[in-house]
Amino acid sequence: MTTTDFEYTEDFAQRMDDLDPLQHFRSMFHFPYVNGKEAIYFCGNSLGLQPKSVREYLDRELKNWELMAVDGHFHGEDAWYHVRKKSKPALAEIVGAHEHEVVAMNNLSSNLHFLMVSFYRPTKERYKIITEAGAFPSDMYMLETQVKFHGFDPADAIIEVAPRPGEYTIRTEDILAAIEDNQDELALVMMAGLQYYTGQVFDMEAITKAGHRVGIPVGFDLAHAAGNIPLQLHDWGVDFAAWCSYKYLNSGPGNISGIFVHERHADNTELPRFGGWWGHDEAIRFKMEKGFEPMYGADGWQLANSNVLSLAVHQASLDIFKDAGIERLRTKSELLTGYLEFLIRKVGVANGVLEIITPNNPKERGCQLSLLVHKGGKLVFDHLYANGVVGDWRHPNVIRVAPTPLYNSFTDVFRFAKILEHSLQKFA
Repeated sequence: MTTTDFEYTEDFAQRMDDLDPLQHFRSMFHFPYVNGKEAIYFCGNSLGLQPKSVREYLDRELKNWELMAVDGHFHGEDAWYHVRKKSKPALAEIVGAHEHEVVAMNNLSSNLHFLMVSFYRPTKERYKIITEAGAFPSDMYMLETQVKFHGFDPADAIIEVAPRPGEYTIRTEDILAAIEDNQDELALVMMAGLQYYTGQVFDMEAITKAGHRVGIPVGFDLAHAAGNIPLQLHDWGVDFAAWCSYKYLNSGPGNISGIFVHERHADNTELPRFGGWWGHDEAIRFKMEKGFEPMYGADGWQLANSNVLSLAVHQASLDIFKDAGIERLRTKSELLTGYLEFLIRKVGVANGVLEIITPNNPKERGCQLSLLVHKGGKLVFDHLYANGVVGDWRHPNVIRVAPTPLYNSFTDVFRFAKILEHSLQKFA
């Protein structure tokens, strides 16, 4: 189906929903209410909806805690000592990895800091980091404090690749050129896989290959990519990555993160890292002896024991992902976001009121579209919310909307467009 097949009618949206093989997943989630009515929820890029199964998964672990207390670590169907392993198959599929290359642990910013202990190894000559301009603030702060920790000036050590004048997204060739031009001083490439503000998907494979050509590791923050777009971290050769679980992975506010470490680093005991009990070889962990011996793969970067209750909530969502399949979700996502783009161009772009700053090539974006509001600004956004649309406002004048294929429908997109059309007529 192409944009020429789309129609701005409720009947067309309903027909698309009727043909959607994933439509039944919508009923597996709780939707919030705005002004007494079920919301049109387009904010999965900030916080995913709660799966209805969460309470069952959480209650199971609470019951294990109630009945077994400390014995729950070693007894029962999902003994807590090995509970991290349960999430590995789904996570490996979602990010395109082997199971030993992924583990759920900690939170996103902590994980990226811990990974940079291993992969940012600056010298007097090679100490610079390449990232994207306008990165999410947490990434900015992490890189700033990492280079300061090593005694360097962020203004000198951090190279930000920006869009060209008059453009909103960053050209791949400009990132590759920055790597090539600064190769003698580079120590690391660390950037988003999907840019939070514009929704641009970066060519992670090309960027990784360019970094490796000049002898430096490459890592990605996948907060907005994991569960949104298909990833092939192992095949692309990415050195490390981390993501959160509360956006497209629908695992609850502030919930557990995950990491990827490529298997070529799996048993490199010479690679510096901060050790902890749970990263130590589990076969000898309870000998309680000195001398850190990291486990094979990503598990060797663990610190503390697993957060069982967090993992239970996480698993509720991951089991839904396993049933849906990331490739089927992507197929629906391209159609759903394509329909959203078609309708936005119908109601707001043609008259110059709105501008979509997300790439129009489906391969260069996920489900998020970022709308630059030239007239009306925050009034338009507030009117959308008052009429039941939960989106996201980013200063100075961008509205982010993300129709998520697991639980959003084509009818949601149609209803959003009608409300947007009315908002623009009123305020723009």
